[in-house]
Amino acid sequence: MKSREAALRLKRFEADEKSRKVHGLEQMIRDFEVMAVDLERQVQGEEDRTGVKDAHHFAYSTFAKAASQRRDKLRASIDDLKVKLDDAMRERDEVLAEASPEPQPETREVARSRRRVDRPAVAMAR
Repeated sequence: MKSREAALRLKRFEADEKSRKVHGLEQMIRDFEVMAVDLERQVQGEEDRTGVKDAHHFAYSTFAKAASQRRDKLRASIDDLKVKLDDAMRERDEVLAEASPEPQPETREVARSRRRVDRPAVAMAR
């Protein structure tokens, strides 16, 4: 019985680890989204300040170009993290399902007592 409890404790620990991983990925995605929005605002501000909005124009701001590249890389990272988050959530749910206590198998004594109780009812029905 102790080995079952130890295995259950191990599964709960794994489930906690998976939950922490999911939480960390969610936090990282939120942080990256905030940074991407901030970079978008900076790019818009720089374009408004210089008056050049075409990224291919020779006079386009190098700061705006660098900020927009960084923003695009952050968005790509967000997409990758979302895939990892989906995988981590699936793994967490699987481990949580395994960690939930299952009904205990009947002991021999309980099974015998049920059979004894069921027999008289069958005899009376005849």
